[in-house]
Amino acid sequence: MDLGLKNKIAFVTASSQGLGKAVALELAKEGAHVVICGRNTTLLNTTKQEIAQAGTGEVLAFEGDLSIAKEREKMLYNVLEHFGHIDILVTNTGGPPSGKFENLTQADWDQTYEQLLGSVVQLVRGVIPGMKKNGGGRIIAITSQAVKQPVANLILSNSVRASVAGLMKTLASELGEYGITVNNVMPGYTKTNRLTKLIEASPTFANAIEEIPLKRFAEPKEFAAAVTFLASERASYITGVSLAVDGGWIKHIL
Repeated sequence: MDLGLKNKIAFVTASSQGLGKAVALELAKEGAHVVICGRNTTLLNTTKQEIAQAGTGEVLAFEGDLSIAKEREKMLYNVLEHFGHIDILVTNTGGPPSGKFENLTQADWDQTYEQLLGSVVQLVRGVIPGMKKNGGGRIIAITSQAVKQPVANLILSNSVRASVAGLMKTLASELGEYGITVNNVMPGYTKTNRLTKLIEASPTFANAIEEIPLKRFAEPKEFAAAVTFLASERASYITGVSLAVDGGWIKHIL
């Protein structure tokens, strides 16, 4: 199936490792030009080389911290200066600290807001003008299964990622007339460094596999395949959805 992604400009944030990297790799394999970013220069450069070898398009890498507004602005400027526009924006961030409400500070909440919601607002604001001008685009937010069903000991993620889902749903209504689709993708327990750290912090996370109907954790490439489809021309009539890639963990009917 030709997904119509050849030569599209895709900006995938927090993509030097984990889910972001998996999505960037999959988009590159489909022929897209890919922009990645991260905080670790060495890791970022290694990932850039890996993606370049996997695809046929151009790969750019920018160092930056998504929780800092000025650094987000700089990354956006660099991408638009080089390519002129962005066809596909995939917002992704590292996960906030685990912990219960009484063990978290106001600084933890403020940092999580900037990291998870503030970054999405600023990045989306930056790509909308170009997408409108070009007659369409794809905006996809990577959030969490916690948007639909809160995860114990992850109150920061449960709260702020739900705000991102609300933003995406509203934007789908506002931007649909311009040919811009806006969707939210909710990863479940996936084999990433994030999951490893959660298990180390609280061994009960290791038992989560028993709550998953498929009885295994996801591979990053399985999640990336779903995001890539939503970014494609084939998904032109899908907008405003929150798609779970969780092995059936969420128990809600809708």
